[in-house]
Amino acid sequence: MPERWAQYYLGNGASLGWLLVVDAAAFLLGVSFYVHSDPSLGDISALAYPLFGDSPTALALAALSVATLLPNLGRRVTEAPSNRVLAVLHTLAFVWLVKYGLWTAIALNLRPDLYVGFTPALLWEYWIILLTHLLFLLQAALIPYYGETSREALVVALLLLLVNDVFDYGLGLYPPLRYDAGALLAGITVALSFLAVGYAAWAFDRCDAT
Repeated sequence: MPERWAQYYLGNGASLGWLLVVDAAAFLLGVSFYVHSDPSLGDISALAYPLFGDSPTALALAALSVATLLPNLGRRVTEAPSNRVLAVLHTLAFVWLVKYGLWTAIALNLRPDLYVGFTPALLWEYWIILLTHLLFLLQAALIPYYGETSREALVVALLLLLVNDVFDYGLGLYPPLRYDAGALLAGITVALSFLAVGYAAWAFDRCDAT
């Protein structure tokens, strides 16, 4: 049944197009958040934007991954082209979506006293952000139906996630929160890097399998 759903949504031009539109809109909304945050995109080098804007980076990778299906329309998603470059792209999209979908849920709920509530501000800053980021996990679950991974892709993904962790917590440029992250959230974030890559290794077929 899940494979049939993946085929229906990813093999249909209309639904695939809508998914790309949603990813693009969510990416722009995420960029807007970081433009108006403190610190903001204006406070760092443009080269560091992908490391600072964790969720927009996940959405950009997800959109690029989904866009590779456009030439495959009319065929089964399981027949989508596969090579080592695409394996890296699909793996990066998967691990970024998984990591920052989970990270957001954990980070907001580490301090429920600051986030959980029903004021107009908290409806956005907790409930809507929590729901939209949990949807990252749903999109991530679709990627192994059309993508593959490789040993090299998994290594690259882990190294880049750990570089992102050093950037976030070594420089204090983790996503803006209502509290200081501290050692606990930093440790959880590093653990999520390993968890996301381990999950990718389990979920994907290998393009380098012998």
